Amino acid sequence: MDLWATWCGPCRMVSPVLERLATERAGELKLVKVDVDRAPRLSQRFEVRAVPTLMVLRDGEVLARQPGAAPEPALRSWLDQALQSKGTEDR
Repeated sequence: MDLWATWCGPCRMVSPVLERLATERAGELKLVKVDVDRAPRLSQRFEVRAVPTLMVLRDGEVLARQPGAAPEPALRSWLDQALQSKGTEDR
């Protein structure tokens, strides 16, 4: 989940990276973009203090959280680790 805002420059910078990662992992994950200004209850539920805030969720449980923007290699590594931990929990 990408919690972002239209006025957030770093959010706009990271968006193409997230879309690329989601396309590469189609069938493995789904990218959901949530505008924090339009969904304040959701951002409160997940205690979002900064945008962008990226999260990997499974069944409503947060498996990994990344506050703030990061370069593509860092986001790719973060996502890989989050997905690996998910796989380990399933075993």
